[in-house]
Amino acid sequence: MTDRPPYLNPFVLPTEPCPRERHGRVDLHLPAGDAPVPAVVFVHGGPIPEAMDPTPRDWPSFVGYGRAVAARGAVGAVVDHRLRELGDYGPSAQDPADAVDVVRGHPRVDGDRIALWFLSGGACLAAGWLDAAPDRVRCIAFSYPLFADVPGLAVDARFRPVAALAGWRGVPIVLTTVGLERPDIAGTVEQFLAAAHERQVDVRVITVPDGHHAFDCLDDTDESRDAIVEAIDAVVGNLGG
Repeated sequence: MTDRPPYLNPFVLPTEPCPRERHGRVDLHLPAGDAPVPAVVFVHGGPIPEAMDPTPRDWPSFVGYGRAVAARGAVGAVVDHRLRELGDYGPSAQDPADAVDVVRGHPRVDGDRIALWFLSGGACLAAGWLDAAPDRVRCIAFSYPLFADVPGLAVDARFRPVAALAGWRGVPIVLTTVGLERPDIAGTVEQFLAAAHERQVDVRVITVPDGHHAFDCLDDTDESRDAIVEAIDAVVGNLGG
């Protein structure tokens, strides 16, 4: 038995350490070599209390994602954003954009090949990228996302990814879902996929049939590991890596 919170469980995919740099709110996990390479920016869920220690970029799962991307030859970046209350996305909205600027300014990054990967409640921060992604954003990914529209959750219209699909500009989307998702969250994913189908949006769906929300630190199974590897391969593949 352990008293540690689930988010401090080990990442279910084994990874090897790599060089890591901290730049303000952003941690960069760097691959071997010197040449500029693509980058994947991870946007965690929330809300995250301001006093939480450690913050998400130091959680085993996000360190693991960063390392796993670096092992595939891209820079893995994790941003600590400021979502403090679920539904109040305004204060944190600029943080992913600032993180992309930090990443693009690094000498190891090819600034024209960027992916954004949103998890859980952080998915609502993707809305502005879905309908106005610059050319340098080559892929948008989601893992067990919350796409707003949950009963009782009031989210500003600027942060509704389902609605944002109306302005989709062709960026490939990689979506990892779990079979044991909370029904209210699963309903938002169904809404997103229905809207994507209606608008002929390119979505690659990866499913973890026996996975729970946050399967990457909760479900230590080959099914989980296979899904993570498939998602990383899809995202990095869209970056030309």
